[in-house]
Amino acid sequence: MPHLVLDIGNCGPDHAAIKRFLTSRFDCLVHQADALADAQTKLAANDYALVLVNRKLDIDYSDGVDVIRQLKTAPATSAVPMMLVTNYPEHQEAAVALGALHGFGKLEMNDPAAIDRIAAVLGE
Repeated sequence: MPHLVLDIGNCGPDHAAIKRFLTSRFDCLVHQADALADAQTKLAANDYALVLVNRKLDIDYSDGVDVIRQLKTAPATSAVPMMLVTNYPEHQEAAVALGALHGFGKLEMNDPAAIDRIAAVLGE
């Protein structure tokens, strides 16, 4: 059975690229959420193996680190593996400090280290 991945806050083209990147390498289905409220509804209804959060949500440019903070402090979602999608190391560090796994940037999608980090969650 494929793993479920929730992609929060990416625009349509970026979501499509992330979906292609993941589904070409892993047995997974990728769902999309535009904002925190949409993500919370989907997280309550599905068992996600991984949540990806864009650094800046496309819909309102809110901070992805804040989304991770809210999800990691909620008892229902605190244990779900999460990664921030960003090319900026300082934002990765902030997300990791909140309990997220080290994520990847959109420029790193074919980088073997990024693939290995995702494989640690989704398997090969």
